[in-house]
Amino acid sequence: MTVAHRSFQITDAFDSGNIKVLDTSNPLQVLLEIKPDTHSPHFQWFHFKVSGLHVGQEHWFRLGNASKSFFNKAWDGYQAVASYDHVNWFRVPTIFEGDTLRFSLEAEHTHAWFAYFEPYSRARHDWLIDHALTKAGTELLATGKSVEGRDIPLLRKGSGAEGRRKVWIIAQQHPGEHMAEWFMEGVIERLCRHDDTILEKLLAGADLYLVPNMNPDGAFHGHLRTNAKGQDLNRAWQNASEELSPEVFFVQQQMKLHGVDLFLDIHGDEEIPYVFTAGCEGNPGYTPRIEALEKHFREHLKGLTKDFQSKHGYTRDLPGQANMTLACNSVGQAFDCLSLTLEMPFKDNNDAPNPITGWSGKRSMQLGKDVLSTVAALVGTLR
Repeated sequence: MTVAHRSFQITDAFDSGNIKVLDTSNPLQVLLEIKPDTHSPHFQWFHFKVSGLHVGQEHWFRLGNASKSFFNKAWDGYQAVASYDHVNWFRVPTIFEGDTLRFSLEAEHTHAWFAYFEPYSRARHDWLIDHALTKAGTELLATGKSVEGRDIPLLRKGSGAEGRRKVWIIAQQHPGEHMAEWFMEGVIERLCRHDDTILEKLLAGADLYLVPNMNPDGAFHGHLRTNAKGQDLNRAWQNASEELSPEVFFVQQQMKLHGVDLFLDIHGDEEIPYVFTAGCEGNPGYTPRIEALEKHFREHLKGLTKDFQSKHGYTRDLPGQANMTLACNSVGQAFDCLSLTLEMPFKDNNDAPNPITGWSGKRSMQLGKDVLSTVAALVGTLR
């Protein structure tokens, strides 16, 4: 059956949109490509809206350049996400054919959105900052600026008094990793509670320093990896500049001003279908104290949630062989503190699969809440 396509339209002209339309002559078999980051060859993130779907018909969408994407092995076992209302997202049948990624939707409505992962919009980010300030008791400690002038709020929960531990959590250095800001929403939502004894224990001895989105330009433009200058922010921690990577430069200046006792850098991993952490074992300043803190963090979080494990993850660095341009290693070395990169999957968590949503914004939020319990358990042993 051929579907009339006079009203069939595909657009990415919105926050975090990314798609290039090649051929819609047959709306049941559409050919598309992912656009690369501005000033960078990286690409993987996609997000677009389709109007004029034929209800009851199966529409197929093909990403013809998937095999050339930055993480081209990540498509194996991956399922795209779709939504009819841009709020409730679900996985759709997806096939990687070695060069092309194909996914389909049997349309129940005339329009739908598709994305690499459940997106976190700039409008929701603005709501989250307001929510943190009005409901969660945080203060706007400082505001940085991105390359294009977007705000980068630094929130603090706590007094900043001398002797209190400084716990830093930053997210979405890589803009396509939208699960990271969902994680931050979970953190902030838990800070709104008023009868949480574990949270009270944490806040009795520590201040939280939160940067919910490190890369607002990249997120807005639908980038995978870089900011508006083509800079991978998580490779800029040894040479950050106000011109090329002002986002990192701002946070580093604030860290020097306030100090760091624990640092968590929140990310998403395209290939590995598990939640895991990477530590600082390759740092020249790595000590048995830091090693013990890393182990304590992982064991405690494993005991809280089936969504965290420590078997699968990145290959451990050899002693002295760490990449010091990464935030985790740079901050851990500079402040002699527990410093971890926390990764969540774009696919699903193979230890606790959900065939409808895969890994999702909701699960990312819950992980953020759980991590605060683990931080509370460690806060008394950080120094």
